[in-house]
Amino acid sequence: MMEKLKSLPPVSEMMRASGLEPKKQFGQNFLFDLNLTGRIARSVPNIESSTVIEVGPGPGGLSRALLLAGARKLIAIEKDKTTEPILSQIVVASDGRFNVIYDDALRTDMKKIAGGEFSVCANLPYNVGTELLINWLHDIAHGIPIKSLTLMFQREVAERIVAKQGDEQYGRLSVLTSLIADAKILFGVPSTAFVPRPRVESAVVQIIPNVNKIKNISDISVVENLTARLFGMRRKMIRGIMRDVDWNMFGLSGTERAEDLMPEKFLEISKKLVA
Repeated sequence: MMEKLKSLPPVSEMMRASGLEPKKQFGQNFLFDLNLTGRIARSVPNIESSTVIEVGPGPGGLSRALLLAGARKLIAIEKDKTTEPILSQIVVASDGRFNVIYDDALRTDMKKIAGGEFSVCANLPYNVGTELLINWLHDIAHGIPIKSLTLMFQREVAERIVAKQGDEQYGRLSVLTSLIADAKILFGVPSTAFVPRPRVESAVVQIIPNVNKIKNISDISVVENLTARLFGMRRKMIRGIMRDVDWNMFGLSGTERAEDLMPEKFLEISKKLVA
């Protein structure tokens, strides 16, 4: 089954043959390093029994790795239709395990296309990575059956996702992720691994939904709005941002700043604000 995939030409050759170039407007930075794509693919939990959704496959380097790692079913969502000559060859070689949908991932109903539980694995386009993550966190909070997220981000964004209260990078992404899932950085990826080479380093983050945390969330949108408001003026005391709140009822003086509050405190405040 794997021989057809293994016999495909290298991604770089397929790109040259098709005239495909990375496009800045799509935030494309392609991975050609087989060791890295293989390492990312093998990081997906229970991949052989999973439906995996990949966002922004580009010329399919990670797609091939996911299929070779044994993904039961792989669905790629790609906005750039010029990748079709390359991706169609991978579809043919996949023996029915790979499907490509040419659409905007920000507008795609992933539960519908997956037909049930799914994992996400992607080298995310830099320009939409954070927005996609927030959308997936909302989906998880609302019961969409996402089993895991294994995602490549800029190193700075990755550190914000996994940061704890007290860390310099602690912020809105840290709070939202922590309240819904368990997250960790798996490994770093040097800028030299990409074509074109970005100015920043990257890292692969793995996010696993936590059922015990999710059941405490009643409305993730309220938490998101609260974190956006308080971290939007993170150097100000919280009583100066939200003057109509009695902070004493939360065991706070109001002189704290957003970075001083634990994720659970944001959740507590958000629940009482809508009560």
